[in-house]
Amino acid sequence: MEKEFNHLQTAHCENGVATSLLRYHGLDFMTEPLAFGMGSGLFYIHLPFLTISGGPAISYRTGPGWIFSRASKALGIEINRKKFSNEAEAQDYLDDKIKDGSPVGCQVGVFNLPYFPPEYRFHFNAHNLIVYGKENGQYLISDPVMEGVTKLSENDMQKVRFAKGPLAPKGLIYYPVNIKPVTKEIINRAIVKGITKNTKDMLHTPVFFLGVSGIKYTSSQIRKWRDKLGPRKAGLYLGQIVRMQEEIGTGGGGFRFIYAAFLEQAAAILKKDELLPVSEDITRAGDLWRQGAVQMGRIYKGRINNEQQDFNVCADLLLEIADIEKQAFKKLDKMKFD
Repeated sequence: MEKEFNHLQTAHCENGVATSLLRYHGLDFMTEPLAFGMGSGLFYIHLPFLTISGGPAISYRTGPGWIFSRASKALGIEINRKKFSNEAEAQDYLDDKIKDGSPVGCQVGVFNLPYFPPEYRFHFNAHNLIVYGKENGQYLISDPVMEGVTKLSENDMQKVRFAKGPLAPKGLIYYPVNIKPVTKEIINRAIVKGITKNTKDMLHTPVFFLGVSGIKYTSSQIRKWRDKLGPRKAGLYLGQIVRMQEEIGTGGGGFRFIYAAFLEQAAAILKKDELLPVSEDITRAGDLWRQGAVQMGRIYKGRINNEQQDFNVCADLLLEIADIEKQAFKKLDKMKFD
């Protein structure tokens, strides 16, 4: 008898795919915060040599696919991932996996997703969803950011799986294989491994546009944009930051709240209350990210005068965030785990 797939709505697509697929295969303890934390998903990057949709290329998370891969590896679970150069071959492979009776994850572009509202259809190619079946020529879709399940035609599925541009998915399909029992000791080690990796990523990267240093870099750039680009284009750049933070799958303040929840859950699992004050620090950083988004949005929409002092407010908020996150991860860096 084929096992029923249960849709799970989450705050972020890759977290949701990871959580749903692992729970489907019997890892009932898995939550979105645990998947994110074990996958050391929190990050910051501002690529100075790349623009997206005419604005700065910023992400608040690790690279696409890394959260699921890292979390699974930490738990001793193998992930099978496959890309394609041929669209027909990609469809045949997907259909065969569905016939096997197991749901699979797919990386897709959101621009051609018909169930997304028009205002959310950007050229962003790192969205993730689950295909769990096929009926009457339509794929059954569990998109974690949607309230319920939906469907895609074969034509729409090919469009989104082979979207063009940066981070082109190339038909990427992925799913766990060789699932083994996961003990409490394995869970504990996976949590600690995730914390250790995230601390290294945020504090100890040698590149100026990564981690905490990257947040400071963005702050310094914001102070220059009005004079360098002119008020209108500088406002558009701030609008791009807000979009990357609040509307596209790179996360922003929302990821800080998820990571704070991970530290709370980790404290309970590891019986380590020292994690709770750090969770509060990360929550405070998330609040400031949201506050910064409001300020940038007001400039972008022309609701304030768009003076240099308005840009300075945004830059100062990012410096405050950088300091909070630096101190939080320094606490984690010094923490001893049994």
